[in-house]
Parts: sequence; C-alpha cells; structure tokens
Amino acid sequence: MELEVRHLRALCAIADTGSLHKAARRLGVSQPSLTTQLRRIENFLGGELFSRERSGCRPTPLGRSVLIRGRPLVAEMNALVAEARAAAARTGGPRLRIGSTASRALPGWLRRLRKRLPATDISLQMDVSANALLRMTAAGQLDVAFVHEVEGCPLRRPDGLAARVLLDREPQFVSMALDHPAAAAPVVDLADLAGDRWMVDPTVDGEWDGLNRVLAAAGITPQVLHGDYHTAASLIVVGEAVAPCQPTSGPRDDMAIRPLRGDPLAVRLLLFTRRRGCEELYAAVYEDLVAAYRDAALRSAAYRSWLVRHGSPLLGAPAA
Repeated sequence: MELEVRHLRALCAIADTGSLHKAARRLGVSQPSLTTQLRRIENFLGGELFSRERSGCRPTPLGRSVLIRGRPLVAEMNALVAEARAAAARTGGPRLRIGSTASRALPGWLRRLRKRLPATDISLQMDVSANALLRMTAAGQLDVAFVHEVEGCPLRRPDGLAARVLLDREPQFVSMALDHPAAAAPVVDLADLAGDRWMVDPTVDGEWDGLNRVLAAAGITPQVLHGDYHTAASLIVVGEAVAPCQPTSGPRDDMAIRPLRGDPLAVRLLLFTRRRGCEELYAAVYEDLVAAYRDAALRSAAYRSWLVRHGSPLLGAPAA
C-alpha cells in the first residue's frame, strides 16, 4: 500500500465531521468501506490516527501530526484540479456552477438564470452540507453556493469567499400530522410538542445542535429520530414524529405546517461567491435569487403573514 491523496482526503473528512458516518456521507462511500480504509491507513503508518469515543472521532497526537502535513497537500491537489478544469472550461462556452442546500426557491432561480444567460451552461450541485459546498466554492469547483446557516451554529467559511445575505433570519416552522392536537392553532408553542418525537437529519450542518439548543432552553428533552427528511415526511403524516421545516413549505393535504410562537428556530440565508472577478455576473445571480425566493415565500400564506408582521424588505422587492 502507498499513501495517496484520496487517503488524506478521507482523513480530513473524518477530522472535519468528527464522525465516520458523516465522513462517509460526504465522501460518497459506505461507512464500513471508510472504516476499512482507515484501518489500512493506520496499519500502514503504524499507529492509531483517531480515538473512537461516544461523541465521535477525535484525532490522536499522531493523527494531528498527519493532518497538519496532509491538509496542505489536499488543498494543493484541489487547487490543481480546479485550475485545470477552469482552463479546460475556457476552451468551451461560459459556465455557471451552482451549489445549494435544499430550497423551494431553486426552480424559480434556475428558470430566471437560464432566461438571463441563455448561452451559459448552468449546472446544479445539491448537498445537505453547507460547509461542503463552501469548500467546493473556495476550491474552484463551484462558482456560487446558496446555503443556510443555522442560528447559533456558524458555518466554517474558507478564505477567499464573499457572502451576500439573502435573509438575515428565516424562521423555521414545524410540520406535524393533520390530527395533531397542536395543529388546531395557527401558531404552535414548543411546550405543545414536548411529548413528541423530533425527526432531524444529522448530516445537515448545525441542524441537530441548533434544535437541541432551542429545545433545551425551553426545558424539553425530546425523543429524537435520525434520518433524511424524505423519510421524515412519511413518519410525520402518520403521527410518528414532528420536524422543523422551511417556512416556504407549501400547503399539503396530508400534513400541517405551522409557525412556532416567538420564532425560536431560525437560519440565515447566504449566497457565497469567490472574491475576485465576475462581480457583475454574481450581482445578477443574486438578484434572480432574491426574486425567486420572494415568489416562493409569498406562495405560503403563513409565511407571507410573517413577512408582513416583521416588515421584511423582501416585500419591497420588484415583482418577477
């Protein structure tokens, strides 16, 4: 065995996420495969690189030493690949590589961009991890990244990126079964959900930490189910769980979506770009994103009312 860049990438992913499960998701491999790879790397280097604890994986002194030397090598390789791809792209037509976490503004945003930039090859990279998208943007693998930052859980912002704020505080609503007792009210108190199981996706950066902080402040220690939000929907409709959701979530015949009193859960919506070049293009991309998000927001009666109550500047944005 020889130590390769892919092995260093795996070690960096484990250190960054603090979890073999999360690192495997980021790398697009299975957890058993990553565990086997880590064991082979440790055998090759002759020592344990991570200590496995209940809270996750922590680098050992040997692991920290390897990471200190390995991270610059990974960064250099990423830069080499990004520069080579950029050079190759210059021989073809213009491209716009978009990264995004989940948002109901995406369809309208892409539609506007394709209309504005008909000769541009526009691609979309979705990821549950905002931090992963920021790393890709900083490495030149993406041109822009539209992400959310959970309140109280700041993102790790690489050097060289500029951020535009789409919305400083987007409230998170809650989804529940139609026959949930709390669904009878237009606004829900957290105390009314104290006995419920909460569904969260642990791979979404900051999601569980932010929710846990808010629930703990309310004196609630919930039962927690971990899984993606597609799975969550099927559990919510039958009353097995409740879950935080975006306020732009459209009305559903099989689910109740309600704002939380006092808006204790919130995220910040941000568009990241690289600092140098393409300022005019990025300004247009941001303008189309604002318009698309506004349209998505106004389609939700509950969210539209929230925006009116809070005097949101979104309401003054130009019509699409």
